Order: sequence, then C-alpha cells, then structure tokens
Amino acid sequence: MGLFGKIIGALKKTKDNISTKLSALFQKGIGEDFYDELEEILISADISVVTAEDIVDQIRAEAKKEKLKDKEYVVNLLKDVIEDTLCEAEVPQLQYPAVIMLVGVNGVGKTTTIGKLANYFVKEKKSVTVAAADPFRAAAADQLTVWADRAKVRIVKHEEGSDPSAVVYDAVSSAKAKGTDVVIVDTAGRLHVKANLMAELQKMDRVVRRDYPEAHFYKLLVLDATTGQNALSQAKLFDEAVELDGIVLTKLDGTAKGGFVVSLCGELRIPVVFVGTGEKLDDLQPFDAEEFTEGII
Repeated sequence: MGLFGKIIGALKKTKDNISTKLSALFQKGIGEDFYDELEEILISADISVVTAEDIVDQIRAEAKKEKLKDKEYVVNLLKDVIEDTLCEAEVPQLQYPAVIMLVGVNGVGKTTTIGKLANYFVKEKKSVTVAAADPFRAAAADQLTVWADRAKVRIVKHEEGSDPSAVVYDAVSSAKAKGTDVVIVDTAGRLHVKANLMAELQKMDRVVRRDYPEAHFYKLLVLDATTGQNALSQAKLFDEAVELDGIVLTKLDGTAKGGFVVSLCGELRIPVVFVGTGEKLDDLQPFDAEEFTEGII
C-alpha cells in the first residue's frame, strides 16, 4: 500500500463519520439551515467551534458570490478551505545536521514514534543517533533500545535516574565527533509535575543550543490523535514551554475525530510534520495537507 493509501486508510473512521452526515445533509438541499448543520458536522469530527465557524463562513460567502448550490461545488469548496487552513502553519524543511527533540505526555506513543522516525531517516540515507533522555520512567531506555535495534541506529543512554541533560550532552557530543546527520532525543512526559518537566525540557534545549550551535534544532510534540480536542491544550502547554516547531500525530488510524488537526494548524499555527498510520516500523509518513483533506472529506 502506497503513502496515499496508508493515509486514506488511517483516516477511514473520520471520513465515515463526516461523509455519512454530509450525504444526509445534501439530501435536504442547500439553504440557510444547511450551513448551520454543516458547522455541526465539522464540530462532530472534533474541528473546534472557532475553526468550524470560520470554514463555514468562507464557504457560505463563496457559494453566495458564485450563486452555485450543487453538491460537487460545495464539497470541493469545503476541501479547498480545509486544505488552506491546514497550510496556514508552514511545515519546516528539515536541514542537517539536525537535532530533533520529541516532547509529549506519557502514553502518546513517543518511544514507538522515535523508532519509526529513526527508521524513516535511515531510509533517507541519513546516519542517526537516539538519546534516551527519559531516565525516570521504568524501562524507558530498555524500550527505546529495542526500537533503536529494529531501526539499526546507535543509542546513547545513562543509568535510570540520571540527569537527562547529561544524556543530551553526550549524544550531541558524539554526533559532532562522528558527523552524525540526525540526533533524536526522547524526553519525559510527566505532566503531573508540569513545572519541573518544563524546566527540564528548557534545560535540554539550552544544552543543545550551547553545545551544538551548528545543528538545526527542531522540537516536535507527539500527540495521540484519539484524544481529539484535548490535544489542543497539550499543544498550547508545550508550545509555551519550548516553542514547538511541529507535531507528530500517532494513532491516526484509531480515531473518528481527526478533524482536530485542522484546528491545530488553523488556530495554533503549529504544523503537522509526520503522521503515524499504523503499528509497523515504516508506518510513519510526512504530513501532506492535500492527502489529509482527501482522507477526511
């Protein structure tokens, strides 16, 4: 199955949720009530109220201006507006050498994502080192070692309870010495001690900037797509702490509410960079706004 097929397949639950309701809506005809119900359909797919209102206002204005009311026109217009909204946040073009720090709460699939991300760069003919900078969660480094072995990349780790910034320092020092293309940093995700966690992330941020200034530094938030709108509050929190460069979405294939991604890009202006489309090592794809839009509408 190709890239397009994987994204379409992963979004099937979301598309089914929207398409069934859209079909019923079009049978009623396109009048003023149509736009109110269209807004409700978008909100039911976890597009936020603010973003849903904005999308529907654009569609209503354009449809009235063109005096067109057929289903195909309105559906294509809906796709165009959603795609434009997704593109409001510009995806960073990765440059090398790169340090990619992954942040996010526990349980979102951060460790698995690191394995998939390492595998992605290996396939792109890049050398990769993984840094196990989550020394607090039991067996975190062991789990990461398994994924590093699967992706056939190096891992830098310390004993459990070590200073995570020391792990980052060793990883970037090693990468500089060996001319490694990509360093991927795992981090802790303990939101219940928010202040400590954020201070810790900021300290690691300073280590990278101080000790590897020539590297291109990216901070990506790993989000579980099944959390829907709740993911927006997570994104705001981490963005305030470390100024996020983008999002990696996991478990997209498990949600019927993938529409929150539209709000993420439209309201927070944080781009989605990668999307997890399944459980396998190669089930991680660069995000594409056009393909995502086709997948949900």
